[in-house]
Amino acid sequence: MEPRYVIGIDEVGRGALAGPLSVGAVALRLGRGFDPAVLRALKLNLRDSKKLTPKQRVAWVKYLRKRDDIKFRVASVSSKVVDKLNVSRAANLAATRAFEKLVDELILKTKPLVFLDGGLYLRGDWGKRLRVRTVVKGDEKINAIKLASIVAKVHRDRLMVRRHEKYPRYGFPKHKGYGTARHIRSLRRHGLSDIHRKSFCKFLEA
Repeated sequence: MEPRYVIGIDEVGRGALAGPLSVGAVALRLGRGFDPAVLRALKLNLRDSKKLTPKQRVAWVKYLRKRDDIKFRVASVSSKVVDKLNVSRAANLAATRAFEKLVDELILKTKPLVFLDGGLYLRGDWGKRLRVRTVVKGDEKINAIKLASIVAKVHRDRLMVRRHEKYPRYGFPKHKGYGTARHIRSLRRHGLSDIHRKSFCKFLEA
């Protein structure tokens, strides 16, 4: 009998002023959970990414990479795509790309359960082909969605740290593109970079 999967999908970077919007997709095999003793030994606590420290999120990703029964992928869309499509459509595009990168014929054959965090939807006819549900506050209820938020957050944070090499004026390693007071002061001093979302920064015109 083929193993069955539950897939969780979540995004990070929706409210950022700069950088990509990233979506994680994680496939967990049903019946293969997490050993509480192992999680305690590794000091891993499964929560939504926003409730974990950067060190805890990285530790989770390292652990997931060692599990051959867990699969995950991340897809990102650029600030230009967010400006062009609007943030909701851009998030759904990234969600669909992450899902399609994750699933292979083996997983699809098992008709996996697919859960997306509230506000996310898959484009195309996936909703007709599979059991797909968008769950309000899914990142608080469903482990696969919690893990998806973690892998997406780690991926996006690393991208923003690398962006600092090209755009050192904005302090991306500190705020990862979100609208902190420091970031806004930098924007008023230096203006927008190529990776800022123009549609999110119109307040600078006031």
